[in-house]
Amino acid sequence: MSFWDQIGEEIGKAGSGAFSPAACETVTGGCISSAYRLTCTSGDAYFIKTHDAAQLDMFAAEAQGLREMAASKSIRVPTVITWGVIGQQSYLVMEYLSLRSRGEDPELGRELAMMHRYQRGVFGWDQNNTIGSSPQDNSPCEDWIEFWRSRRLGAQLTMAANNGYDGRLQEKGFLLLEGLDCLFRGYSPLPSLLHGDLWSGNYGFTPDGQPVLFDPACYYGDRETDLAMTELFGGFGQGFYTAYNETWPLDPGYSVRKLLYNLYHILNHLNLFGISYADQAEQMVDRLLSEIQ
Repeated sequence: MSFWDQIGEEIGKAGSGAFSPAACETVTGGCISSAYRLTCTSGDAYFIKTHDAAQLDMFAAEAQGLREMAASKSIRVPTVITWGVIGQQSYLVMEYLSLRSRGEDPELGRELAMMHRYQRGVFGWDQNNTIGSSPQDNSPCEDWIEFWRSRRLGAQLTMAANNGYDGRLQEKGFLLLEGLDCLFRGYSPLPSLLHGDLWSGNYGFTPDGQPVLFDPACYYGDRETDLAMTELFGGFGQGFYTAYNETWPLDPGYSVRKLLYNLYHILNHLNLFGISYADQAEQMVDRLLSEIQ
């Protein structure tokens, strides 16, 4: 039995009856994994991601993240069908949605603010996941500053040192870790449900303009981290920010802290893609140190 026939069996087990694959085509959406559109004889279509069997935990965390976001009843996400391992490949099956890049930016802003209202009592999450292909420690913590210090920036700085990026970046980076409290005077973040990897490649719109989020790296943390990443690589219209702030205004200190939150992603890019991000990371650290000295 072929891999796709076995996938069809698993889809059938997760649904209400037999599934017979009719066609499979490669599609975009697999920066880390391979991605496919699988159509059955009835015409129903599914979006499928595959990777090495060792990456099953990555797919399991993505599936649970999508289900957590769906439980917030705030913004649409692809429905998760099933995931598992067949032979040497892990897989994740979701509903297939026909998406376009532009739509109702204000609605995306409003619905993201509503998702951020979905909260827990502590920061972190029930399971670890990945940011890109880097491990992301979500061990629960009651103190947000400590969570960001140890599980986010500290972890990336340690990874960078292990990858050979030491010296001034490390020296300045650990000075920043010691002074983080200064950036949170008068501001107490709430543990909001976060997408966690919110750049323009991870959202789209249905043909009728409904916003859809996908490819999450979920955990519960300061909502400003999601907003900061939307500014890192662009792709979000002004209507998005206006509607978000009308729904839940941001604290004035966000204008500084967004640099702190985006430093995490630049350090991650340094660790994933190499030295071209080193100068940018060091410049961001310098700017943040100027705010606390």
